[in-house]
Amino acid sequence: MAELRPVTLITGASAGIGSALARVFAANGHEVVLVARREQLLTHLADEIAATGAPKPTVLRADVSRIDAGRRLGEALSAAGLEPEIVVNNAGFGLVGDAVNLDRGEQLAMIDLNVRTLTDLSLAFADALVRRKGGILNVASVAGFLPGPGMAVYYASKAYVLSFTEALHHELAPKGVRVTALCPGPVPTEFQARAGVKAMKFPRTLTRSAERVAAEGYQGLKENRRVVVPGTPNKLITTLVGLFPRAYVLKMAGARNKDRS
Repeated sequence: MAELRPVTLITGASAGIGSALARVFAANGHEVVLVARREQLLTHLADEIAATGAPKPTVLRADVSRIDAGRRLGEALSAAGLEPEIVVNNAGFGLVGDAVNLDRGEQLAMIDLNVRTLTDLSLAFADALVRRKGGILNVASVAGFLPGPGMAVYYASKAYVLSFTEALHHELAPKGVRVTALCPGPVPTEFQARAGVKAMKFPRTLTRSAERVAAEGYQGLKENRRVVVPGTPNKLITTLVGLFPRAYVLKMAGARNKDRS
């Protein structure tokens, strides 16, 4: 049986932080596999990366929110002679509004993608990651450090990602697998439009570009940092939320999210 070629698997790679991560990994010598539903955008990104002299990425059009996503991706990779050395779980979305007013089905779909799919893909390729001493980069958010009235399910889903990833970091460290949670603050991408954010103004001190977030995430995984929060002001927020009374944090987060809707 032919040796499978190691690759970096990136979900949600068609735009925003996902495409920026693909560029960063490719620029650092990784052969990447781009996964998302929008094949045309993936193909364009693959051509762009190949034009830099990096290995041309493999494009896999897939809906990773499907319950059998891990199995289907594994089969597609094996058929192409590939297996993950690094898994980057970037696919996810948010919704702005009070939980009781938002569509329940959409909120459950958010949990499926942000939580279940991320968990599935973090575990599905564990044997390969251990054998290759690879890594997992899970994209969480500063939102994972606090409750978020006005985006309650999204904040809760990112709290899960942060907690789960930190625990995996501890469990897999003895096996030589690096695990990092990337927790950006505001990043101007199409995420806001999908979430229903109407007020697109972000505090300049907190905002980071997708490219900067991707670069810090890559470096953090390389250094096996448990958590990466891009930008000193965002790091400060994640510290302060543990010092202020919970009622105050809820009030501030609720006011911030109300301004977005």
